[in-house]
Amino acid sequence: MDSERDPVRVVIVDDDRLVRMALRLIIDGEQDLTVVAEAADGDDAIEMVQEHGPDVVLMDVRMPGRDGLSATREILTRPAPPGVLMLTTFDSDDLVLGALRAGALGFVLKDTPPPRIADAVRTVADGNPVLSPEATARVIAAATGPGSPDAHAASREAARKRLSGLTERELDTARAIADGLGNPEIAERLHISVATVKAHTSSLFAKLAAENRVQIALLVRDAT
Repeated sequence: MDSERDPVRVVIVDDDRLVRMALRLIIDGEQDLTVVAEAADGDDAIEMVQEHGPDVVLMDVRMPGRDGLSATREILTRPAPPGVLMLTTFDSDDLVLGALRAGALGFVLKDTPPPRIADAVRTVADGNPVLSPEATARVIAAATGPGSPDAHAASREAARKRLSGLTERELDTARAIADGLGNPEIAERLHISVATVKAHTSSLFAKLAAENRVQIALLVRDAT
């Protein structure tokens, strides 16, 4: 990140005061990041976002009262919303999945090393997703659990229709993303350059109206 830019403004949302304190120490310990507000539940989070206009929201998933998923959905419907980075212990994959479908840019575990949390905030501030292959695989697994056959059939048909406009190479790239592969691994699988993978991925974002790689992955899985 350009050192001449203003610090990335962050709102921390977690019902655990000690977690908020720890995250504040991490964020405020970086010269290019700053905490502008804290919130203990979803309603407070929405208010703090409205008041402070942050660049990034670190949002806990499970909280008393309004949870992080509901708050995320509302925040992301507002004009020029911040990037939302979900905080989870992975005992709530279903809620994280819902947040990603709603447009959150990624998620980090609460026990992630501090430098990686700071890097994740920077990445989301730049509008990019924070999704490791391992994390992607777990969320996709949560999306493929038992459900209504009729609902699954409708979802499959809608997904296939959206994918029908892709070129063969774009579809291959989408399938590789669904397998949790990063750009170098996709390039190796498809025998193309990383630059070409990035070009295909950019095209996928545009054609599928996807906000992040997980949304692409979920669409591929819905189509199967």
